[in-house]
Amino acid sequence: MLRITRRLAVAAAAVAAILPFAAPASAQSTLKASLHSDLKIIDPIWTTALITQYHGYLVYDTLFALDDKLQVQPQMVDTWKMSDDKLTWTFTLRDGMTWHDGAPVTATDCVASLKRWGAKDTMGQKLMSYVTELSAPDDKTIKMVLKEPYGLVLSTLGKPGSNVPFMMPARIAATDPNTQITDATGSGPFVFKKDEWKPGEKVVYLKNTKYKPRSEPASGLAGGKLAKVDRIEWLWIPDAQTQVSALLNDEVDLIDIVPPDLLPLVQKEKGIKIMVINQAGRQYSMRFNVLHKPFDDPKVRQAVLYALNQKDFLDANVGNPEFYKECKSLFPCGSPLESAKGWEDKLSGNVAKAKQLLQEAGYDGTPIVLMHQTDTPGHNNLATVAKPQLEKAGFKVDLQSMDWQTLVGRRAKKDPMSAGGWSAYFTSWAAVDVLDPVATSFLNASCEKATFGWTCDAELEKLRDAYAKETDPAKQKAIAEQVQLRAVEYPTHAPLGQFQTPTALGRKATGLLPSPAMALWNVEKK
Repeated sequence: MLRITRRLAVAAAAVAAILPFAAPASAQSTLKASLHSDLKIIDPIWTTALITQYHGYLVYDTLFALDDKLQVQPQMVDTWKMSDDKLTWTFTLRDGMTWHDGAPVTATDCVASLKRWGAKDTMGQKLMSYVTELSAPDDKTIKMVLKEPYGLVLSTLGKPGSNVPFMMPARIAATDPNTQITDATGSGPFVFKKDEWKPGEKVVYLKNTKYKPRSEPASGLAGGKLAKVDRIEWLWIPDAQTQVSALLNDEVDLIDIVPPDLLPLVQKEKGIKIMVINQAGRQYSMRFNVLHKPFDDPKVRQAVLYALNQKDFLDANVGNPEFYKECKSLFPCGSPLESAKGWEDKLSGNVAKAKQLLQEAGYDGTPIVLMHQTDTPGHNNLATVAKPQLEKAGFKVDLQSMDWQTLVGRRAKKDPMSAGGWSAYFTSWAAVDVLDPVATSFLNASCEKATFGWTCDAELEKLRDAYAKETDPAKQKAIAEQVQLRAVEYPTHAPLGQFQTPTALGRKATGLLPSPAMALWNVEKK
């Protein structure tokens, strides 16, 4: 503890230099947060990056949202109905909604937003494959016609994680989904101050004084989104020790991820509140790029599943067993679809089996390019743990270090290794994002339409379709287990355990809501 205290003392000396913008903001109430990543991409449809999702929840609104019991509730929608044949859905927007530029929110805007989102998001793609008509009969009505009944309509429209179906003006939603938007006009409780955005330094949001919240109490990501501060500033502090020092000195009001080694020190501080806002937790994953050698060969990817030891990743990145659990299920442990079927002997460091599979595959020593994020608390030791495990099994590994936002940009490129390509990267998903085969982005195996890594497997897609059509829970679970078995034969990613993230709220801030994502609209500043 003495060593940590000395490190924080040194860090405290640097705070003033790193936070020249930390002076009080006149008479406004200003909430200052230091989050897990810098914001460099403001398009939550183009990227699945968590920091951009957090940005999205401040700026945009959604048709539906999950409450604190993970139940789907209407948000921008007032009423909705489904036809007797379950093929036509009609959604009526609530009154009084406007975009940040003053224009009214219309159904045409929402239809354009759904189409752009549906071209990128895993659940959106699957829903849109069943849609024969998506239209706006009038300014307040969205009409969706399906070719056959689909059991996941509301859960898809209310999904809480990337890519979230955020609504945008039609003029912005007309942007090609593979091109980043540059205009962050939304209808949410805060307005993005683009002129004050300084990547590598700070992001600023102002209270949307024209926002009309729902009448229900705030609950999770649903209910009345009441902006209780005038201004939010995200201050980018890349060093975790300096982040904690700033919190303890009341220079920031919130840290979304408290590093395990600094948690005991923060817990001792009077008035600092530690909470796990996402009780369902998150799942670590290693994602394969199947476009290039060596991971174009499923057997080589199978070797990885045997070579990795899940517990080592959890110990190195979380540390405290109070906040993690080993889980060999593709779907979260504790959820209805939890099952280790097909994965019982994986992720335990079976070097001999990994070597056998590499030999059978004829692995020729092609290096694995592992992208290693260096600046994301709780994630910056994932690639460094994987490297020796893979090398022990016989892989040649090229570990390339970079900040997370650089990785986010690079993972979208399909370039060969000689032109800056990649073999695998590490990330995590909220448990609510990986609850089933349709929701789990890394199980999307629709080739060019799949997310970064571009997995391509007709059998997986057939099973995902079957799950989407099924309504019987027992039969859904049976299909999910078939997905697990197929993902052993055709690995798309390696699940590396579950964890929870402790968040710290400063002495002057209250009202942070339990939620699958960071919801700052209910937070007050003394």
